[in-house]
Amino acid sequence: MVIGIHGRDFTEETVPYIQQVFQELKKHAAQLYISDHFLQQLQKFSIETGQANNFKRGDDLRYLDFFLTLGGDGTLLEAVTYVGRTEVPILGINMGRLGFLATIAKNEIAKAIDCLFRNHYTIETRSLLKLISNKYLFEGTNFGLNDFTILKKDTSSMIVVHTYINGEFLNSYWADGLIMATPTGSTGYSLSCGGPLILPESGNFVITPVSAHNLTVRPIVVPDNCEISFRVEGRTNNFLISLDARFETVDDTADLKIVKEGFYAKLVRLEEDNYFKTIRQKLHWGKDIRN
Repeated sequence: MVIGIHGRDFTEETVPYIQQVFQELKKHAAQLYISDHFLQQLQKFSIETGQANNFKRGDDLRYLDFFLTLGGDGTLLEAVTYVGRTEVPILGINMGRLGFLATIAKNEIAKAIDCLFRNHYTIETRSLLKLISNKYLFEGTNFGLNDFTILKKDTSSMIVVHTYINGEFLNSYWADGLIMATPTGSTGYSLSCGGPLILPESGNFVITPVSAHNLTVRPIVVPDNCEISFRVEGRTNNFLISLDARFETVDDTADLKIVKEGFYAKLVRLEEDNYFKTIRQKLHWGKDIRN
């Protein structure tokens, strides 16, 4: 089995768990490919990887059977930009904190890798959103699994985001910003701004304002087969946009449109793992600190 591995910077406390991942993969005689950045970190901490090749963002990774991420949800989001349209299934091992996407806990490493090689897993297909613009943005990697955001920059004053659905005017949002989230991203930034939870297979986007000036302006769910376009005004000509955790500064000459991407992200889930279990655990549903 051919497996790609990617991670972010890590600390000494994480070293034993990362070393365990490579030990377990060695037991199964996996052929390994490691991202350039992560390989440098592994060498810094003298972690034994065995024989492994390396890759960088932009390489064609269709030869991989699986892609492992060692980190949190941000690391898994980065992995989506590596995998791209090849749709290699991604398994997230959570070395971070929350873990909505990277759901495998550090104490489940051996079990998870064994399940991978025994085919005891399912594959979830998650939709992506795509940014269309008249500017060259995000080094051409213009898609995201979680969300696209427009945010104010360089001033404390709010911005106005004129928003259109399939060319029809929706609203002018007077706010600190606006979030366009996929169902996967509904548990992220959108949720913290009052957006709803959306099941992964729902086929929707949610538009959520950030600190809207008018309190009657609420999040709205729209079908993901529509085109959402924007025109931004503010006291300065510059504002921030983001795809997942990647940011760019643009000016008011940028045309910005969001559509559903033509390919998907595929996430590996162990057989006993599912979306509802993750929601209950991460949001502490059904728990009471008084008990």
